[in-house]
Amino acid sequence: MTTLEKDTDTGTKVRGETEQQARRLKLPLAPALERRRLQCYLALIVMDIAGFVASFLLVDYLYLGTVSPENSEQMWIGMIPLYLTAAIALKAYSIPALTSRASAQRAAVAALLAAFTLTLFIAFFTKSSAQFSRFSTAAGVGVTALSLLWIRAAVQGAIRFRVGPTAQNVLVFDDGGVPARVPHAWHIDTKQHRLIPDRDDPHMLDRPGMFMANMDRVLVSCPPERRMDWAMIFKGSNISGEIIDAEVTRLGVLGARRGHGFGALVVSTGPLGLRGRAAKRAMDIAIAGSALLFLAPLLGVVALLIRMEDRGPVFFMQQRQGRNNRLFWIYKFRSMRVEKLDATGSRSASKDDDRITRIGRFIRRTSIDELPQLLNVLRGDMARWSQSGPHSAGETAGAARADLHRCLRCGPC
Repeated sequence: MTTLEKDTDTGTKVRGETEQQARRLKLPLAPALERRRLQCYLALIVMDIAGFVASFLLVDYLYLGTVSPENSEQMWIGMIPLYLTAAIALKAYSIPALTSRASAQRAAVAALLAAFTLTLFIAFFTKSSAQFSRFSTAAGVGVTALSLLWIRAAVQGAIRFRVGPTAQNVLVFDDGGVPARVPHAWHIDTKQHRLIPDRDDPHMLDRPGMFMANMDRVLVSCPPERRMDWAMIFKGSNISGEIIDAEVTRLGVLGARRGHGFGALVVSTGPLGLRGRAAKRAMDIAIAGSALLFLAPLLGVVALLIRMEDRGPVFFMQQRQGRNNRLFWIYKFRSMRVEKLDATGSRSASKDDDRITRIGRFIRRTSIDELPQLLNVLRGDMARWSQSGPHSAGETAGAARADLHRCLRCGPC
């Protein structure tokens, strides 16, 4: 039986040993990665600074015909500390940035834009903006952005070689609980290695500790009666320990709370605060309102064609589930004959449905019939104000765009 294995992305076993060989395992299972991660962060910082300097000097050379630090040094010298501060805040130097090139590139560019904005703000209030060339500054920031993107792409292979695909050492103890496979993790069968979570036996406490050495994250899958023992072992091991529970996935648990003598699993949260709701509503109005203004000529033409075809109503309304699970009336351009409208949705539309009008066939094929749902977005019928949704300004904007996207993908009436 294979007792020790390390999973790849596809779950393939890349290392396995028999029971007899496993008892002679060389522990710890993996080298510590904390120092290696720190080395990667420092290397990225140095390369980012070099990218800043090289980018601005390159722009100076191409624009002015000379490489002179005096031309733009005030700009990049002022921006670099701001960039590093923003990069740390935006987690440009973090485990996700080491494991995902896209995440690293997004964080680096976002930090650059934040630093550039703060630099302009400071230059404006110190009345020093006249000292900088607008073209050189804009071009320097643009070239710096490209260099940051290139750096993150170029070093991804070296980072993966240095700290592995996850930049973490993960260990999973299989103690007879729910089967769990974690990619790129060490999986240990506790029965084969005689790992018993006995808190009264110092030797039995020491044995799991040898396996957990240099691990960044340890999970255990065990029956409910042994969860307390494993929990106490994790608490005394100064390690990130987790107990696998199938109910967490089934219930969609968001977190846990303790208080008043009991614990609770958080499966839903209340609405956003006043500021979050205001920001979300502003984004709804801005996006949907702008779309309506931009599409007004098209909407007018479609409404006129529908009216001219059979003199019936322009809009079709149907009840849907909305915010707080309440029903609301959704708006669509009418695509079916008035006498054959199906407001209850008891019959789905088919490709050659005889109920569909000539203009209706076109607007359904092009999804133009869904555009009046922008009115529902403006009214707030389709809004998501839960705290499990947007938190930051970027996430709020993303949720507003998702509302718009959802309104254009509504099912057939």
